[in-house]
Amino acid sequence: MKIYTYPSKSAEKKVISIVNRGLDIKKKDVVAVTRILEDVRKNGDDALIRYANRFDSPGLTIESLQVTPGEIKTAANRVDRSSMRALNHAAAQIEAFHKQQTCKSWITMERPGTLLGQLVNPVDRVGVYVPGGTGGKTPLVSSVLMGVIPARIAGVKQISMVTPPMKDGTVNPHLLIAARIAGVDAVYKVGSAWAIAALAYGTQTVPQVDVIVGPGNIYVTLAKRIVAGTVGIDMIAGPSEILIIADGTGNPEFVAADLLSQAEHDRLASAILVTNSKATATAVAHAVEDQLKTLIRKEIAKESLARYGAIMVVPDLSTALALSNRIAPEHLELQIADPFAYIGQVRNAGAVFMGKYTPEPVGDYIAGPNHVLPTAGTARFASALSVDHFIKKTSLIHYSKAAFKREAKDIIRLAEIEGLDAHAKTIKIRL
Repeated sequence: MKIYTYPSKSAEKKVISIVNRGLDIKKKDVVAVTRILEDVRKNGDDALIRYANRFDSPGLTIESLQVTPGEIKTAANRVDRSSMRALNHAAAQIEAFHKQQTCKSWITMERPGTLLGQLVNPVDRVGVYVPGGTGGKTPLVSSVLMGVIPARIAGVKQISMVTPPMKDGTVNPHLLIAARIAGVDAVYKVGSAWAIAALAYGTQTVPQVDVIVGPGNIYVTLAKRIVAGTVGIDMIAGPSEILIIADGTGNPEFVAADLLSQAEHDRLASAILVTNSKATATAVAHAVEDQLKTLIRKEIAKESLARYGAIMVVPDLSTALALSNRIAPEHLELQIADPFAYIGQVRNAGAVFMGKYTPEPVGDYIAGPNHVLPTAGTARFASALSVDHFIKKTSLIHYSKAAFKREAKDIIRLAEIEGLDAHAKTIKIRL
């Protein structure tokens, strides 16, 4: 990894290249996804099967689109005890964390003659997209738990999960058991953009939903962006990213491993170290080179680090925090002597991991907070997936006659300022 002195012209150029990196969307992809969405909207299950047979499972039929109770029972027999224990452990902690996010309806009658308030209701139906993971061989079970559990806590009545089938027409048993533990009502064997279309528009088999959440490839991301507005979505997720702030107490081997844990995700992923210690910078650079040699996905990680990786040496930790807030990373690690002393300076980050024994994967899997986080600088205004993504807030307003008369004159004047005569008349006619 290249070491920069920050601030400097070369460091600034590198920061700009990282901040401005996009999703690498091509026009042909937009055209292809739009065509798929329209096909599913018009042709429903027939289109789903056509795509599934072509790209995922040649023998899948309309009748086998939905996972049956028998398939889930079979899956339970194939999942080992240690996996079941880990899934239940993670689910319990994710549930406990997200229960703290719930909010209730409320009313206030502080002003005489008025009742104001807010109704809090869950949406009726949610769709959770879960990637199959390398042909079903690397099932993303954490995505099931993170997407489904907050929806269930919010009180959503119907939670559907979609995931691409394996070649033999089945779904990885770990995904099915994770779905059962999380509380999914129905699982459908569809993936990619056609799965998003099915959830957004509904088909003969897959019910239309109100909100779609979950990560996916560029086709899934584009599909979610296009249907946003027809349905709610969690966010437009970009490539994974991590920024680590370390001082002279940071363990170079730990820091290097954490940087590589994100760099291996994607060639567009970003991994940045910001440190006030030149010795730490040099030691981490060497550790990254050594650890990179043994990685299975070393070519991906190597390209990611070359394009969007960097080590920034700053004069002090306050400068490090200021740079981090500018970049607004998805994952921010504070591997410094006293991370709690600097929490007040963190303004823009998807999640903050404090201390040398809190690497980012702790949050990915088991800590409890959601791992669906804002990327590409959107942590400046966006938040992690939460119970709030699955609820609606409706305002309540009631005025007595006396309260109405007390405020009528000001309402009329405000309507007149805006030139809305009919608005003013609704008030005058009641006086």
